[in-house]
Order: sequence, then C-alpha cells, then structure tokens
Amino acid sequence: MAPTRVPPILVLAAGALAARAALTAVRRSPVNTSLERANFRGRTVTLAGGPALAAAASVAAAAGAPSGPAAAAALTAGLTSGAVGLYDDVVGSRPEQKAAKGFAGHLRALRRGQVTSGLVKIAGVGAAGLAASALLALDRPGRKTRWGTLADVALGAGVIAGTANLVNLLDLRPGRAIKASALIGAPLLPTSAGGLAAGAVGAAAGLLPQDLDEQIMLGDSGANALGALLGVAIAATCGPIGRAVVFAGLAGLTAASEKVSFTAVIQRTPGLRELDELGRRQS
Repeated sequence: MAPTRVPPILVLAAGALAARAALTAVRRSPVNTSLERANFRGRTVTLAGGPALAAAASVAAAAGAPSGPAAAAALTAGLTSGAVGLYDDVVGSRPEQKAAKGFAGHLRALRRGQVTSGLVKIAGVGAAGLAASALLALDRPGRKTRWGTLADVALGAGVIAGTANLVNLLDLRPGRAIKASALIGAPLLPTSAGGLAAGAVGAAAGLLPQDLDEQIMLGDSGANALGALLGVAIAATCGPIGRAVVFAGLAGLTAASEKVSFTAVIQRTPGLRELDELGRRQS
C-alpha cells in the first residue's frame, strides 16, 4: 500500500512552526553565546538559525516525503549537511582557517597539508548527496544497466550537493538565501516531491522575519541544509536528462562564483535588486 501523502500546505505550516520552536530552543541553550557573529554590517547576530533550520526542515521534509526512501534521503541530506555546515561555522571562524576561501582555496590548503573546516564541509555535503541519491534510486526500479544506475545516482548527488552549495553562496545578505530557496521550491510543490520541497521552504519561511531583521544568520549550517533538501526534491522529480541539465546549470553558477560577485550582479540588476532588498532592515 502506498504511503498517505501529507498535503504540501500542511507540511509548509508544520515546517514553519517547527523552525520557530527549534530556534527558541537553540537560543535558550548554553551554546548560543558561542554562535554569535558579526554580520556584513558589523551587527552582532546569532548563527542559531542554522541548526534550527537544518533540524526543522529535515524533519518536515521527511514527514512530507512521498515514500520511505525519500524520507530517509531528506534526513540524510539535511541533517548531515547541517552538521558539517555547523562545524565549518564554528571551526572556520578561527584565524588559521580564515585564509582559505572558495573551493580552490581549500584545495591549495590541502596541498600544504592543512585540512580546512571548509574542506570537511565540502566532503560531508558531497557524501550526504551521494547517500541521499542512492536512497532515491530505491524508488526507481527499472531495467537500467548497472552503469546507467550509477550515472543516475552520480547526477543526483551532483544536484543535491550543487544546490546546497548554491544556496550557501547566496547567503551573503539577510533573507537572500531564503527568498531564493522559495523561488526554487515553489515550482516543485505541485509535483510528486512537493512535500519534500514544502518542508524545506516552510521551515525557511518561518525564520525569514528574524533573518531580515538581522537577529539571526543561517550560516553554512542552515544554508547548506536548506539547499541540500531542495536538491533532494529536484532529484526526486527529475529523470536522468533533467538531472544532467540541472547539474550543468549548477556547475556553471559555481564556476562563475569564483570570478563574479553575485551580490554585485544582484545590485545592478533591476527587479533582482528590489526583491533582494524587500523587507530588509535598512539601518
């Protein structure tokens, strides 16, 4: 018997409520003081939004998943990406870690014998994407060859890890990553994987007011988890060709980010600039 699907609207609401409850719990915990950081304006905010979002979005997405393997994929991708992101948020703030920037910077550090927290995060998100994609493959029985199945799993892993990285790249201004995630997730809501996307988008929306008001930051923990969960929803929706197209687009954007500032592009593009600033604290 097929599992009963929870309507996406209920998953959205549950995700939002869970995220707000999780944020309250993290902010009241003893670790909250160690999560304080200065944002782009120099204002002191807390990274508590990251682990709160990772936990709430993962659980909500799993609750809305269309099958057991898809639920397991959501928990694997969301919680693992959130955990390694939190590790990078905490350890990456140390002086000896700050020099390595971008994927190329982490590789240069590795060649010098230094394993950076960023590299641990990249490896962790990649491994989580691979495991989640393999779980999604359990929902795709068919007559594929072994190599066809391996290629499909590899493309799914690339989509999951690539989306996690893209959302993280966008998390440079209050509310930007959440707004972008809503735009990515909205078209997925009517699909068979709509519950997966609804859990992620709902949890993120629950924290949007605090993010815009510069009370919290998502950090790598929240942004990576949010993106990974959206990646799971995309991978669950697309076939091999769709996965390949999405992965190519993500790879292109990642390569562009090494040369071009997304913030600068947004600031000089009408429409994007106004959407980016919508609801944001002005001073």
